[in-house]
Amino acid sequence: MSEYRVVDPYTGQVVKEYPTATDDEIRAAIERAHAAFEPWRATPMEERAAILSKAATAFTERSRELAEIIRTEMGKPLGQGVFEAEFSGEIIQYYADNAAEFLADEVLTTRSGLDARVVKSAQGVILGIMPWNFPYYQVARFAFPNLMLGNTVLLKHAPQCPWSATVITEILEEAGLPAGAYENIFATNDQIGEIVIPDPRVRGVSLTGSERAGAAVAEIAGRNLKKVVLELGGSDPFVVLSTDDMDAVVESAVATRMENSGQACNASKRFIVVDELYDEFSARLAEAIAAVEVGDADDEDALVGPLSSRAAADRLREQTSAAVAEGARVLAGAIEGDGTRVQPALLADVTDAMSVYREELFGPVGTVYRAKDVDDAVRIANDTPFGLGARVWCSDPELARAVADRIDAGMVAINDASAEDYDMPFGGTKRSGFGRELGPHGMEEFMNKKLVVG
Repeated sequence: MSEYRVVDPYTGQVVKEYPTATDDEIRAAIERAHAAFEPWRATPMEERAAILSKAATAFTERSRELAEIIRTEMGKPLGQGVFEAEFSGEIIQYYADNAAEFLADEVLTTRSGLDARVVKSAQGVILGIMPWNFPYYQVARFAFPNLMLGNTVLLKHAPQCPWSATVITEILEEAGLPAGAYENIFATNDQIGEIVIPDPRVRGVSLTGSERAGAAVAEIAGRNLKKVVLELGGSDPFVVLSTDDMDAVVESAVATRMENSGQACNASKRFIVVDELYDEFSARLAEAIAAVEVGDADDEDALVGPLSSRAAADRLREQTSAAVAEGARVLAGAIEGDGTRVQPALLADVTDAMSVYREELFGPVGTVYRAKDVDDAVRIANDTPFGLGARVWCSDPELARAVADRIDAGMVAINDASAEDYDMPFGGTKRSGFGRELGPHGMEEFMNKKLVVG
């Protein structure tokens, strides 16, 4: 049985299977990507941009088809899948449009008066290891800035997303990307660790996934002196200090916790509320979450669908059941059930003695905490091994910015549900990883910034 299989979370049926690559096939893919590097780097920037623009258009024009594929692969509600495909096209077009500016030489002012500049250029073959929760978006934000820079790409997608992986390859081929510039590899974890990362032709690795996977990849890359970008888990705080519009705060809380069926690293997972607002907020959030229903495959507007797999659903149920057994209280939803469908839920009375306090809940379950005051809210927000994103709701702009400065995270949004767009850097700190994607910074991670003097 191949590990690259499409199992529909809505039905549990195996839809497609793809053969895992042999060691020789992996080595051949590395050789093709390496051979394509110099010609691709030498391709004029406007020609690279034209190819990427065609790919961007395909993502937009084929968005419904692409959405139906990932609905079948990992259960994403159809409307959200269409948005993801179209947003991926916007990311690709952004890099096609702005690469000339991002790659312009940086002229330095030197104390000696010498003519010095930083020349920005590609480095070679870059490996991307991508997750299942955003099958197009994650690839778009890794692969396309690197392709526009002039690097070539090896792409290992999640084993449950081989269908979308092959379609991405088809889109690039139809757009005119030269053979070898983007190589999709259905590799095993052992092949990645034993063959791909150690190969001297592979110059860097970008992984989005679990802490365990990130640690394993970083260890192997470190032994082989390869740069790594890691975007790992998150347990983002949603801090409520004051508000003139509780309706908007609760609506945003539901949206950011439930989008993608709660399976987003940067979703708000911990709702931290000052004492005077806690009772109202928690009651209203519980009511709103209780009203969220798990949609069927044909529900285009569903906020929540099934989780990506039976294993993912079972893991979430185990975590929430353990929390309740340790004393947490269920304010909304239910923790029982089977299969891939998990009823959205909200937990209260979670303490730092419980295992769930420092774990990531990857699904439609949130936790709410009462904070004594602003300082206590910041303490709770930072009392986590993760540091991806955060959200602060406060009617005092000066206080909101001061709190944002104190939160130990890679991204903070003030009075807004999202701190994410294609022109802003995305990434975290602590066990959420390191490095940045998107924006100009997303093109710099695997860039050679060469100093030229004279």
